[in-house]
Amino acid sequence: MEELPVSDRLTYRQLKLTDMVAASNVFRSAFDAQFPRLAGRHAQREDQAFWSGYLLSNCVIWGAGRQDELLGVIAFREGWVDQLYILPHVQRRGIGSRLLDIAKSRYCSLDLWTFQRNESARRFYEAQGFEIVRETDGADNEEQEPDVLYHWHRAD
Repeated sequence: MEELPVSDRLTYRQLKLTDMVAASNVFRSAFDAQFPRLAGRHAQREDQAFWSGYLLSNCVIWGAGRQDELLGVIAFREGWVDQLYILPHVQRRGIGSRLLDIAKSRYCSLDLWTFQRNESARRFYEAQGFEIVRETDGADNEEQEPDVLYHWHRAD
């Protein structure tokens, strides 16, 4: 894992409404980079409305960044990680692990969905102690993309 220079040390904080445009931009950049064929399904204003409306109302949202640049986001609630996205140019540097640790510190078990073809996410979640619960054909998700449900439980 590449270390960030001392001057670029990250800060982690709970995000607020004024951060939701940046959070939705991190989501869209990371999602589109991983799934270019699914890019453009939603307009930027739709992403922003989802993050500032549904997610902010139902989840705790944390971000990782430096200075005025948001690099990663996680949205979680009791029992669930709803979103976890890191900008592509800073992935595999521990940001996702640290954000996930924040959610794990608050709940003793968490579930999450990811797409079956997202091999890097699957390796990441499995390395973080998540186990496969079930796989689906994607008929029930918006993208119609086969997905996988993961579960994590804190060891006592």
